[in-house]
Amino acid sequence: MDFDFNLILVPLTIGLGIVWLLDKLALKQRKTRGRGQESLLVRWAYDFFPVLAVVLIVRSFLIEPFNIPSSSMVPTLYTGDFIAVNKYAYGVRLPLTYNKVLDTGSPEPGDVVVFRYPENPSIYYIKRLIGLPGDTVSYSQGKLSINDVPVKTTPIDFSANAELTSQLYLPGQMGPGEVLTESAAAMGQQEEGAAQYFQETQGENQHLVRYLKGMNSAQYAPFLQQESPEVVSSEGTEWRIKVPEGHYFVMGDNRDRSADGRFWGFVPDENLAGKAVYIWMHKPPGLNLPTFERNGTID
Repeated sequence: MDFDFNLILVPLTIGLGIVWLLDKLALKQRKTRGRGQESLLVRWAYDFFPVLAVVLIVRSFLIEPFNIPSSSMVPTLYTGDFIAVNKYAYGVRLPLTYNKVLDTGSPEPGDVVVFRYPENPSIYYIKRLIGLPGDTVSYSQGKLSINDVPVKTTPIDFSANAELTSQLYLPGQMGPGEVLTESAAAMGQQEEGAAQYFQETQGENQHLVRYLKGMNSAQYAPFLQQESPEVVSSEGTEWRIKVPEGHYFVMGDNRDRSADGRFWGFVPDENLAGKAVYIWMHKPPGLNLPTFERNGTID
């Protein structure tokens, strides 16, 4: 999710809207010359402005589609999933400026949130919301806790789909036309042999998380190693942080394969883009047709 389509959609819609309005009020080419006899720009304004305006309103304030580019949210989301994001779940915001104009709700622990990456706001990330403003989040002896209350975690026997497992490692960055190699597929299947799955409960939200035996990728995470008021303590695989006001702490469900808040810090409230609610298509990498077997709500 590395490009904000609104950077193109908003200027284009505004530009054609201005041309459409000018013709309605001053130029009057459509009225005097007749349909199809206007200048090319005026014709485009009449043909495309209404459609673009509807698309802009829906994408900015209602539902926006996103594509999952990595495996950081496995087993909830896999590379190639196409999801729908509720844009008004956490407040109605203006496109491009991101100013909140209407408060319609707040994130809750366990939500799968889409947000603008704090270190590069032009890129969108998706993670699981773990800590609210003011919360103390800690990890000790393999247990995640919120405000010193352990998150309810239950081991579960989960068999991952072999086809999806083969997509955990992708050759290169999976450019256009690039196909999944046998070696990449084998690496994903081999890693799955070390995977352990747990069911986490946060509030009314239940979801699966994935850990890898003998591995803790956040052990040397830069954010957890820095000295700051937010990082209360960090030693080895154990850490304790305080979420500042106006910010949120997020983690990927693929806990040992996720570059999340443990690496770069907190998500400011103004960076929230919406709540992921539905998988509507899955497109395997390479020259493969999309499938709809994974369609369903996102836990």
